[in-house]
Amino acid sequence: MLSMLIRRKGRRTHTDDRNLALVLATTAGILNAMALGAFGIFPSHMSGNTSQLSSEVSNTDLSDVLFLAAMIGAFVIGSVTSRLIAISGLKNNIRTIYSIILLLEGILLVFISLFETYYYSYGNSHEIIIFLGFLMGVHNSTSTQLSSGRVRSTHITGTLTDIGIAFASVLASLLRRDPSKQVKVQRSQLITHLVTLSSFLIGGIAGLLLFKQFGFNSMVAVGIFLVLVAIGSITLTIMISRRRMMRLHFL
Repeated sequence: MLSMLIRRKGRRTHTDDRNLALVLATTAGILNAMALGAFGIFPSHMSGNTSQLSSEVSNTDLSDVLFLAAMIGAFVIGSVTSRLIAISGLKNNIRTIYSIILLLEGILLVFISLFETYYYSYGNSHEIIIFLGFLMGVHNSTSTQLSSGRVRSTHITGTLTDIGIAFASVLASLLRRDPSKQVKVQRSQLITHLVTLSSFLIGGIAGLLLFKQFGFNSMVAVGIFLVLVAIGSITLTIMISRRRMMRLHFL
């Protein structure tokens, strides 16, 4: 399962993508719901935030417009940051680069959650939400790059669209009674999208319950979980590489 974070030279399997969806879409749903419980806003709901920004432009309160614009900008900057780090890592042949990105995200999440645990104030809530938007941008960009767009951990609108397309393709093949070679691919992709959707929904329910019970400590736990997954993936990759080197040495 930890191999899901490693960019393969060959084609990724649907199992890799589903494991990726289980981890990243679930944690995205958890963090999204926790942010709603804490601040009353979704840090990854860019469609809604952009629509709200459009409506707020006509209002006289400039601070709300700037806040929403900052949230959207932070999400984009997070996505750009993830991509630039990935490009640098792949250029230098660092196979664990996506694990490193997830590790950095988990560490930042732990720090910001600890800060909120001990120093929570309504006065700094906007800054925290913007920073969470940045982390959500990193999160979604990482899963999108790893899966070549098949798993978008926070972009549920796109996932629902992909589900509709994949389902229609499978249905059309069945109605033709002349299934093409692509039917199995579409069916497998449909299952992957459904795993992503259900993971995000389950994560959202769990996130609200956990935040109500444990507050910001539960957000710390999510950050620690991401750190452990990333470290496990890096460790596994190093072990496999060493074994291969030893085999080549003895040959």
